[in-house]
Amino acid sequence: MFCHGKQLLALALPAQPTSQRGMATLKAISIRLKSVKNIQKITQSMKMVSAAKYNRAERDLKQARPLGQGAKVFYEQAEIAAPESEPKKLMIAVTSDRGLCGAVHTGVSRNIRDTLLANPAELENTKIVCIGEKSRAILSRLFGKNILFVASEVGRKPPTFNDAAKIAIEVMNSGYSYGSGKIIFNRFKSVVSYQIDNLPLYDKSAVTTAPKLSVYDSLDDEVIQSYLEFSLASMLFYSMKEGACSEQSSRMTAMDNASKNAGEMIDKLTLTFNRTRQAVITRELIEIISGAAALN
Repeated sequence: MFCHGKQLLALALPAQPTSQRGMATLKAISIRLKSVKNIQKITQSMKMVSAAKYNRAERDLKQARPLGQGAKVFYEQAEIAAPESEPKKLMIAVTSDRGLCGAVHTGVSRNIRDTLLANPAELENTKIVCIGEKSRAILSRLFGKNILFVASEVGRKPPTFNDAAKIAIEVMNSGYSYGSGKIIFNRFKSVVSYQIDNLPLYDKSAVTTAPKLSVYDSLDDEVIQSYLEFSLASMLFYSMKEGACSEQSSRMTAMDNASKNAGEMIDKLTLTFNRTRQAVITRELIEIISGAAALN
């Protein structure tokens, strides 16, 4: 009898920590599974919200396109070029403050970064205006001294012409005189596609000396100045609308992919949980049977 009790003790002692390890594993998998399910609910909700915002942004974009395209055609038809006497340039990055939308903001910032790094001689004569905190966070690492100002609180609501006008006024009142420049933004192509594009910027002297400005009838300095102010606000408004539409479509796609990935993780974790639970139950049954057999 003493021998049987010793055998039972020897069989029972190693089984206790094994069961505890199995229960700990089950608890960890259960917590992870619950966390992934919560993430999936969030991403699915964000996808639905982005889909609604995307539909509105696409409708607004159709109305804003003539403003930006009209200014671009004017510069092309008048054959306006950057004046050689003014080497200073201005680059405006159109992004927003919000993330979780793929590489929308990164693409704009990377385009500006590559342009400046490819021409180190122009770095001292170039200033950057960041529309949105995302571009500021990326560009300030290398070009912190080149940032003229940052327009924050962008992306929570659909951009309006009043927002673009405020940024245009800030550019004109900054005291920085430039000969030419570019507005870099994401041009919306389809729900799953967008492309980095830019709109040209010129100062008053470049427009006044344009060779084919006479095509647009006689224009005095006051009319040209008024048009430049309006065209800057119009192009900013158009580029912000393009960027907002691209951002919402990209966020919708990103959240859809995230929901699918979460679903795959849930399936794998559920399978792992069931296998681990079955292994724990089987191990406990073996221990009970072994103990009963040892007593006999």
